[in-house]
Amino acid sequence: MTLTDQTDTDLRSLLNDVLGLGAARVAAMTADSGLFGALPELDSMAVAGLLTEIEDRFDIVIDDDEVDGDMLGTYGDLLTFITRKRGEA
Repeated sequence: MTLTDQTDTDLRSLLNDVLGLGAARVAAMTADSGLFGALPELDSMAVAGLLTEIEDRFDIVIDDDEVDGDMLGTYGDLLTFITRKRGEA
């Protein structure tokens, strides 16, 4: 398993834990699956908790100016962001 594969697995687990989406729903996510604005569970209040958990689990720091609609637009966008922050891409 590559680091990127592990990041994908870990991100799916995190989304399930933080948003309570359920394993089947998280497993069915593709790169084009919408997040912010598409998932009722991911509202503005949940974003802060999600970002904090991402920082903790992936050992990265997310600067305020990095948080925007593009980063949270789709599952693929978020995975790409985390992968880049971890230096995997």
